[in-house]
Amino acid sequence: MLVVDDHPLLRDGLVQLISGAPDFVLFGEADGPAETILAVDSDPPPDLVILDLMLGYADGLELIKQIRMLRPGLPVLVISMHEEAIYAERSLRAGAAGFIMKKEASSRVLEAARAVLRGEFYLSGRMKVLLSGKEDVAQPTLAAILPDADPPLSDRELQVFRMIGAGLATREIAAELRLSIKTIETYRENLKLKLRLANAAALSKAAKEWVSRL
Repeated sequence: MLVVDDHPLLRDGLVQLISGAPDFVLFGEADGPAETILAVDSDPPPDLVILDLMLGYADGLELIKQIRMLRPGLPVLVISMHEEAIYAERSLRAGAAGFIMKKEASSRVLEAARAVLRGEFYLSGRMKVLLSGKEDVAQPTLAAILPDADPPLSDRELQVFRMIGAGLATREIAAELRLSIKTIETYRENLKLKLRLANAAALSKAAKEWVSRL
């Protein structure tokens, strides 16, 4: 089992949790995409990747897609401090086998890991109800968890929006994502259109307000 988290304290906690379970064997740990891909590409590979979705500014959703391309049969369990209503469905679409919040009890994390190793998908009961489209569950206000965009933001647009909210300038975002400044400017224009924002200042304000609620 490979544990991927860029926070040493949280990663150590997961490593200790896995190491203490009699039916699990720790394969190793990584703190970023490059180390993760190197471990996944090893022979033999790990049997499961437990992945923190936010590795700095790296795109965890894109990393899941890369893992799936490299090892189609390797299950990925996403563990995140960010709201499942935003990222759980996106993680499954990217190829993850499960999503669990970091605030869950240790026993739930082990339960989720065992489920995906059995070939099952794992989501919280609340998230299963949300994805089923039922209305008999208390849902958070949409504006509080996801930008009110029409049409909805793509995974990359959501990532750029989050980076704008974190205070990064266009040039800094381009450098972090290894994309051209022109490409980031295009994403910014798309964000303004989808979010119905008049200018760059309004986009920056909306992004910062949204990030502050996460």
